Amino acid sequence: MWYCNRKKQKVYTIGGVADHIHIRASIKPDISISDLVKNIKANSSKWINEKQLLPAKFQWQERFGAFSYAQSQLDTAIAHINNQEKHHQKKTFRDVYLDLLQKFNIEYDEKYLLYVLVMKKVPDIGDFFYY
Repeated sequence: MWYCNRKKQKVYTIGGVADHIHIRASIKPDISISDLVKNIKANSSKWINEKQLLPAKFQWQERFGAFSYAQSQLDTAIAHINNQEKHHQKKTFRDVYLDLLQKFNIEYDEKYLLYVLVMKKVPDIGDFFYY
């Protein structure tokens, strides 16, 4: 995450599965979460497309979720992120996301939830989700 390093944000771990990623980071107060996510998405999709890692143009969806955890929960959060494949064998991304919204008492409207538009099988890569 060279962008985070350049902005002096501390990244603890990055992990995920085919349809989403998690980033556990400490964010300095001189940048908003929205700006940080926007720049991570812009820089990572530019890199993916320049390297032609996928057969079609990659782009992130506009939406994202951000949740705050205490420093005392750092090890648990890192373990959760590093264990995404096993975790999502039991629950879908949507189920996990809804659980988080409920855990943090966040009211939501179904039409604004994160979603997957199209899933396509990509040779030699496996399932890939276009947003």
